[in-house]
Amino acid sequence: MADNEFGYTTWGMDWVRLAEPIRQTRPEPLLPRARSIARNHGVQATIEGRIVRATIHRGSEASVIHLEVTPLPRAAITAIGEILPDTTVLTDDMHRAVVAAELSIAPVLAGTDCSCKARTARCLHVLAAFYDMASRVDENPRLALEVQGYFQAAQDDSPAPVEVPRWVPINTFAPANYFEVVT
Repeated sequence: MADNEFGYTTWGMDWVRLAEPIRQTRPEPLLPRARSIARNHGVQATIEGRIVRATIHRGSEASVIHLEVTPLPRAAITAIGEILPDTTVLTDDMHRAVVAAELSIAPVLAGTDCSCKARTARCLHVLAAFYDMASRVDENPRLALEVQGYFQAAQDDSPAPVEVPRWVPINTFAPANYFEVVT
């Protein structure tokens, strides 16, 4: 196992970077507690499409977290599909190949919300949710693309037969605006 507790894969490290941005110039005092919450399974999260909803219970308080991930752009989805024709098992080498093609697959948040009284975008609970997501993505790297809408967009691109209804008049004596659908 790697030395990193969270983000030991390159896919998971993208989520750790949300909590620990490289551009940060001073230590964040909330990070050790956020990691502790995630490490001790204090985050109960559900993922529905591009939305991550989580609850955290600490002592007598409970917080509800809502993270919305921005979908990957259409051009990025097409380019990733060309670089990674088989996304059954994603490896660190595959991540490096996508990044080498100058494509960004790191998650970008469209919005965050927490019910705690801190009322900041980077509260303890949101940071713990980032670490929990990093852990989940480390276990299943496909989740990194799934939460950004990659697989849904790929399904939408598949050619499906489209059934177009035909409109024909019911009878010739009916008014001109009276039609029936024939299937």
